[in-house]
Amino acid sequence: MPQTESELRQLICRVGQLMYRQGYVDGAAGNISARLDDDRILMTPSGLALGFLEAEQLIVVNLAGERVDEPSEANAHLRPTSESAMHLECYRQRDDVHAVVHAHPPTAVALTLVGYDFQQCIIPEMVVLLGMVPTAPYSTPSSQENSDAITNLIREHDAIMLSNHGSLTVAKSLWDAYLMLESLEHSATILHRAQQLSGDLKAIPPEQIEKLVAYREQFALLRPGDRERFARYKASRGN
Repeated sequence: MPQTESELRQLICRVGQLMYRQGYVDGAAGNISARLDDDRILMTPSGLALGFLEAEQLIVVNLAGERVDEPSEANAHLRPTSESAMHLECYRQRDDVHAVVHAHPPTAVALTLVGYDFQQCIIPEMVVLLGMVPTAPYSTPSSQENSDAITNLIREHDAIMLSNHGSLTVAKSLWDAYLMLESLEHSATILHRAQQLSGDLKAIPPEQIEKLVAYREQFALLRPGDRERFARYKASRGN
């Protein structure tokens, strides 16, 4: 549903509050952005806690990262999020992306520290909503290297883990990008608890995976290369 800039500002603040309360970010960590039009991106500022943002503090930049809004008393002293390069890379690579959410979900990040491979079919909801979630190799947060690390991955994935760092979810709406984050961390929590109970995780039977892929296609979530990725996974499981 089309939204005015004012509505998007309010929604970004609301999503920031949810991320903060759910523990997906802490302090001034994490950032959010939303596309206003082909060349203007509304994003959170650097150095402020997402849980306490005010709509007037958000900043508008173009795809080159240049500030294009009229500074106000509320945001004249602020700068765009330090992860703006990563956000802008998502928009440059994907015309269909209208929102980007970067967070530090604790359980999901913890799993990257022990080398967990999220590109498995274990939890049905994760398969349908997120697909195969790749993990980008570690790079310094807020650096150009960090932006470069997601360039190829974001073309074919809506959710990415950043090793030792955080998560990145993109969608056609801000609400959907947030819900992907929520699904990612919830799934990671289940996986972590299962690992505590037993080192062996029970995967979805290979013959059932195609049904989940069909759901993914039905919900218009299928990404380029998805079928090939799921086929390779099934083959690796002996089917």
